[in-house]
Amino acid sequence: MALLQSKRVILFGIGGVGSWCAEALIRTGLTHLTIVDGDTVQASNLNRQLPATQATLGLPKVEALKARLLEINPNAEIEAIYTMYNVQCTKEGPFDLSQYDYVIDAIDDVQAKVDLILYASRVRGLKIFCSMGAALRLDPTQVTTGELMSIKGDALAKAVRARMKKIGQKPYRKVKCVYSTEQAQPCETRGSLMQVTAVFGMTLASMVVGDIQKCTANV
Repeated sequence: MALLQSKRVILFGIGGVGSWCAEALIRTGLTHLTIVDGDTVQASNLNRQLPATQATLGLPKVEALKARLLEINPNAEIEAIYTMYNVQCTKEGPFDLSQYDYVIDAIDDVQAKVDLILYASRVRGLKIFCSMGAALRLDPTQVTTGELMSIKGDALAKAVRARMKKIGQKPYRKVKCVYSTEQAQPCETRGSLMQVTAVFGMTLASMVVGDIQKCTANV
């Protein structure tokens, strides 16, 4: 627990996946968490996103989630950054990833996702865990983990790899991801279900906690 409390985590994207990951980390004992998102809470978020309630509609997601996390642990250090990650963030700030132990990527935009993965993989000692596509899935029992370059049947992972190939870059080390082996359901609206997105988020949290546990075993 002491080692868990000493680690610093930055989480990009606190929607249907990232918000549940954040709560799981704080409830497990993490005390240093930075959350990054540029969206506000909308009515369309109510079906799957942790900070989305009637009382928080219109508020920045990071502020709504920070308030909830501090209700769980008032002594936690929660930094809320109300911005959307993009390529310019890498070039101009405000993110110095060298001050963190873990990066969690739960963003949807392919270009931003690729940039974040490549940026994080260049920081020595920093570990990154990523979420692939949770939309259009119904079965939480098919959620699993795998290495980015070997994931099959996930459109987001495929798009990320295609983007990397196009720009002629790849991560400096292996990137472990959470994804679903379930084939995406055909649907006119790109919807998501909480019972799937929340499992994605909980799995991301378990990947961080599990890695810290390995560090403890090696001490």
